[in-house]
Amino acid sequence: MWGVFRNWKAVLRAAGRAAQAETYQGETLNFESPDVFLGRLTALRWSLVRQIMSAGEMSIRELARRAGRDVRRVHDDVLVLAELGLVERTAKGGVRCPFADIHLDMHLRKAG
Repeated sequence: MWGVFRNWKAVLRAAGRAAQAETYQGETLNFESPDVFLGRLTALRWSLVRQIMSAGEMSIRELARRAGRDVRRVHDDVLVLAELGLVERTAKGGVRCPFADIHLDMHLRKAG
Protein backbone atom coordinates (compact mmCIF):
# COMPACT_ATOMS: atom_id res chain seq x y z
CA MET A 1 0.00 0.00 0.00
CA TRP A 2 1.36 3.43 -0.90
CA GLY A 3 1.40 5.84 2.01
CA VAL A 4 2.22 9.50 1.92
CA PHE A 5 5.89 10.38 2.35
CA ARG A 6 5.48 13.64 4.25
CA ASN A 7 7.21 13.86 7.61
CA TRP A 8 10.20 11.62 6.98
CA LYS A 9 12.32 13.13 9.77
CA ALA A 10 9.70 12.24 12.38
CA VAL A 11 9.47 8.73 10.91
CA LEU A 12 13.23 8.24 11.16
CA ARG A 13 13.28 9.59 14.73
CA ALA A 14 10.50 7.17 15.66
CA ALA A 15 12.42 4.35 13.99
CA GLY A 16 15.49 5.26 16.03
CA ARG A 17 13.48 5.07 19.23
CA ALA A 18 11.97 1.76 18.11
CA ALA A 19 15.48 0.44 17.38
CA GLN A 20 16.16 0.52 21.08
CA ALA A 21 13.01 -1.44 21.91
CA GLU A 22 12.86 -5.24 21.81
CA THR A 23 10.16 -5.18 19.11
CA TYR A 24 12.21 -3.27 16.54
CA GLN A 25 10.87 -3.94 13.04
CA GLY A 26 13.14 -1.74 10.90
CA GLU A 27 12.74 1.54 9.04
CA THR A 28 10.10 2.15 6.40
CA LEU A 29 9.88 4.64 3.55
CA ASN A 30 6.45 5.17 1.99
CA PHE A 31 5.66 6.96 -1.23
CA GLU A 32 2.33 8.26 -2.48
CA SER A 33 2.60 6.51 -5.87
CA PRO A 34 4.91 4.32 -7.95
CA ASP A 35 5.75 7.39 -10.05
CA VAL A 36 7.08 9.24 -7.00
CA PHE A 37 9.02 6.16 -5.90
CA LEU A 38 10.62 5.67 -9.32
CA GLY A 39 11.31 9.40 -9.63
CA ARG A 40 13.25 9.50 -6.36
CA LEU A 41 14.88 6.07 -6.46
CA THR A 42 16.09 5.73 -10.03
CA ALA A 43 18.11 2.82 -11.38
CA LEU A 44 21.29 4.93 -11.24
CA ARG A 45 20.67 5.77 -7.58
CA TRP A 46 20.01 2.12 -6.70
CA SER A 47 23.28 1.27 -8.40
CA LEU A 48 25.05 3.74 -6.10
CA VAL A 49 23.40 2.21 -3.04
CA ARG A 50 24.57 -1.26 -4.14
CA GLN A 51 28.12 0.04 -4.65
CA ILE A 52 28.17 1.64 -1.20
CA MET A 53 26.66 -1.41 0.49
CA SER A 54 29.23 -3.74 -1.03
CA ALA A 55 32.30 -1.55 -0.54
CA GLY A 56 31.53 0.23 2.71
CA GLU A 57 32.48 3.84 3.36
CA MET A 58 33.99 5.66 0.40
CA SER A 59 34.42 9.15 -1.01
CA ILE A 60 32.05 10.60 -3.59
CA ARG A 61 34.94 10.71 -6.06
CA GLU A 62 35.69 7.01 -5.54
CA LEU A 63 32.00 6.15 -5.83
CA ALA A 64 31.80 8.07 -9.12
CA ARG A 65 34.91 6.30 -10.41
CA ARG A 66 33.50 2.86 -9.57
CA ALA A 67 30.14 3.74 -11.10
CA GLY A 68 31.78 5.23 -14.22
CA ARG A 69 29.83 8.46 -13.76
CA ASP A 70 30.45 12.19 -13.43
CA VAL A 71 31.36 13.26 -9.88
CA ARG A 72 28.83 16.12 -9.85
CA ARG A 73 25.95 13.84 -10.91
CA VAL A 74 26.92 11.24 -8.32
CA HIS A 75 27.09 13.98 -5.67
CA ASP A 76 23.57 15.14 -6.61
CA ASP A 77 22.28 11.56 -6.42
CA VAL A 78 23.95 11.01 -3.04
CA LEU A 79 22.21 14.13 -1.72
CA VAL A 80 18.83 12.60 -2.65
CA LEU A 81 19.77 9.22 -1.15
CA ALA A 82 20.94 10.93 2.06
CA GLU A 83 17.72 12.95 2.23
CA LEU A 84 15.79 9.68 2.04
CA GLY A 85 17.99 8.14 4.73
CA LEU A 86 19.40 5.37 2.54
CA VAL A 87 22.98 6.62 2.84
CA GLU A 88 24.79 8.75 5.39
CA ARG A 89 27.63 11.23 5.09
CA THR A 90 30.54 10.36 7.36
CA ALA A 91 32.79 12.57 9.50
CA LYS A 92 35.57 11.98 6.94
CA GLY A 93 33.37 13.41 4.15
CA GLY A 94 32.57 10.04 2.59
CA VAL A 95 29.32 8.15 2.33
CA ARG A 96 28.13 4.87 3.81
CA CYS A 97 24.95 2.83 3.87
CA PRO A 98 23.78 2.13 7.43
CA PHE A 99 21.80 -0.94 6.36
CA ALA A 100 22.90 -4.54 5.78
CA ASP A 101 19.65 -5.35 3.99
CA ILE A 102 17.10 -3.31 2.05
CA HIS A 103 13.75 -4.85 1.15
CA LEU A 104 11.39 -3.35 -1.44
CA ASP A 105 7.69 -4.11 -1.37
CA MET A 106 5.08 -2.77 -3.79
CA HIS A 107 1.40 -3.35 -3.55
CA LEU A 108 -0.84 -2.46 -6.50
CA ARG A 109 -4.61 -2.77 -6.43
CA LYS A 110 -7.20 -2.86 -9.11
CA ALA A 111 -8.98 0.50 -9.27
CA GLY A 112 -12.62 0.63 -8.39
